[in-house]
Amino acid sequence: MVRQRALLQFSVATGVVNMKMLFAQFAKDESGATAIEYGLIAAGNSVAIITVVQGLGTSLNNTFGSVKNALN
Repeated sequence: MVRQRALLQFSVATGVVNMKMLFAQFAKDESGATAIEYGLIAAGNSVAIITVVQGLGTSLNNTFGSVKNALN
C-alpha cells in the first residue's frame, strides 16, 4: 500500500512536469498561427468574392429586366 501510494505520488509529480513541458512546447509552436493566418486570408477573399458577385447579380438583373421589357 505504501509502495502504491509512493508510485502514485511519483506519477502525479511526473505528470505535472510533463504537462509543463507540453505547455512550453505548445507556447513555442507557431504552426497553428500560420493556419489561422491562411484562414483569415481565405475569409477575406470569400467576402470580396461575395461582394463582387452580388454587385454583378444586381447589374445582370437590371440588364435582363431591360431586355424583357424591350421584348414585350
